[in-house]
This record gives sequence, structure tokens and C-alpha cells, in this order.
Amino acid sequence: MQHNIKPGLTMYDERIVTPMRQELTKLGVQEMRTPEDVDAKLKDSRGTTLVVVNSVCGCAARNARPAVAKALQHGVKPEALTTVFAGQDVPAVQRARGYFTGYPPSSPQIALLKDGKVVFMLERHQIEGRTANEIADDLVGAFDRYCETPISA
Repeated sequence: MQHNIKPGLTMYDERIVTPMRQELTKLGVQEMRTPEDVDAKLKDSRGTTLVVVNSVCGCAARNARPAVAKALQHGVKPEALTTVFAGQDVPAVQRARGYFTGYPPSSPQIALLKDGKVVFMLERHQIEGRTANEIADDLVGAFDRYCETPISA
């Protein structure tokens, strides 16, 4: 289904979306609600940044958000945790996807950037039909490969 959304408009009532946003923000994931927010976090970024393209769809609720929550319990994780909401913060989502060179729009979608470049991507077709645990395992593998190992005390 194609939606024609004018920039600045949203598809869903914010009261419905708020709990879906909070599933990530309560984990310390920072929302990027405007293109300026996206550029502030991603332009010229150093280190590792997780970007979750959140969505109201069932596979985001059943698979993607729970997978992110589980993966973030791992000892190694990205330095910055960010999210945009597809169908809601449309200009911010479009700007974030502009950083995903070589990948078509997908929602949900989970990208890991290192020094501003995509080094790992999970697209909707890699999220749908898989369990949150399987997706979390993919994320943990990417974290172990691309993120700095924490210093032991």
C-alpha cells in the first residue's frame, strides 16, 4: 500500500505510537524526530551508532523491538543508540535513510553505522518471520564484530 504523506504530517495518532516509541526510549535509545536531529547524530559521526527504523507493523512489535531490547543486554554494544519512526516522523526517517547508502527503504529496519558508514543492516525481509531471539543474535554478532569491547574493571 502506498501512502502519500506530506512532509511534517503523520500517518498514525501519536497516542497509539507513544507506547511503541517508549519500548525503545526506555532502553536509552534516543529519538531523532527531525532531519536536524538526524544530522546532529549521524553526520560526521565517529564510533558506532545503531539506528532503528521503528514501525507500527506487527513484525516491529513481535520481532524488531524485542530483539533490540535483548541485544542491548549484551556487554558489547554501539556507542550511540538512535531511532526514527516510519510513518510518523517522515522527514526524519527520509533523512536517516539517506545515510543508508545502497539499501532501499524498509520498515522496520536496523542499521549499524561505524564512522558514519553502514557496516551491518537488517531489513524487513530479514526481520519478518524470524524470532526476536534470532534477530538479537544477529545484532549481537554485529556488535561483537564492529563495536569496541568494554574495558574490564
